[in-house]
Amino acid sequence: MDPLNVVHEDHQLLLVDKPSGLLSVPGKGPGLEDCLISRIQKVFPMALLVHRLDRDTSGVMVFALTRSAQRHLGLQFEKRMVKKTYVARVWGRMAEREGQVDLPLIVDWPNRPLQKVDFETGRQAITDWKVVRFEEDATRVRLSPQTGRSHQLRVHMQQLGHPILGDPFYATGEALNAPRLMLHAEQLRLRHPDGGKGLTFRAPCPF
Repeated sequence: MDPLNVVHEDHQLLLVDKPSGLLSVPGKGPGLEDCLISRIQKVFPMALLVHRLDRDTSGVMVFALTRSAQRHLGLQFEKRMVKKTYVARVWGRMAEREGQVDLPLIVDWPNRPLQKVDFETGRQAITDWKVVRFEEDATRVRLSPQTGRSHQLRVHMQQLGHPILGDPFYATGEALNAPRLMLHAEQLRLRHPDGGKGLTFRAPCPF
């Protein structure tokens, strides 16, 4: 079992760099008990869940170390006060240098956990994107979601015609040729539950 990669720890907050391939919380079914929250609670028994990252996504996650901190952080996520920035490598060369995707999403029930665009019943999902640099057959982009829907970044990039490399759900063909899902939560900006000071936490991109 890999050791925890702690980004920050104080009396209220714990921030950890989650590895790709590890569930945030236990999955349903045998063999899915191992997850980040269970590993953390072996070292920090008081740690409480605030948000999640997909199993295949790596990067910075915040956990609360008190109930009051959990409530405070939960409200920040609910009110979209927390600013998240991701790095991704996507298939192909994007024609524009930056843009915004505004496509509502809903779970694709017959194919869950996949999500799909649905303009009638989907929930609002907005992602800002910006090119970092062009690579051979790929583009490195920085993604800033304004909302926090499941698989939002993955579906939005696919809808642009540039699926995230290595995405087992939404990429096809050569776009699958990657050692992992090329999506990393690089930065998290939030207010400290004790005093409200604005803080920025980073986990360097491993790819």
